[in-house]
Amino acid sequence: MASKRRVLREIVVKILFQLDFRPDEFENIFYELAGKIKDLKIKTDVERYARGIYERITEIDNLISQHLINWDFSRISYLERSILRLGTYELLYEMDVPIEVTLDEMIEIAKKYGSEESGKFINGILDKIAKLHAPKEKYNL
Repeated sequence: MASKRRVLREIVVKILFQLDFRPDEFENIFYELAGKIKDLKIKTDVERYARGIYERITEIDNLISQHLINWDFSRISYLERSILRLGTYELLYEMDVPIEVTLDEMIEIAKKYGSEESGKFINGILDKIAKLHAPKEKYNL
């Protein structure tokens, strides 16, 4: 059975994925995908993550774009884009999650929903973001 954090992350990826198709429907998407969550802690965390990413999406996308080599942001698959957004957010703003945990989790989600190559791609980008942009406090977790 998946951990509560994994459940949280997978729901957030699904919300972000839907947002690429329905960018003006955050509230609807959130309630469709998170409304049925029984565990109040997971639901609260999903909302914090999803809103945090939604409110910073331009900043997060720009940061991801800075670390793409010979690749354009618009060419990234919707799935990989969603995972990169989640991973970048978690690296920068979730101070209680160790960097290694974020990287491992994003790779696993990429492998589960994408391909083996997705995991490598996600790792390469998020590793650069972690090394250059993660708050120093996260290195001691």
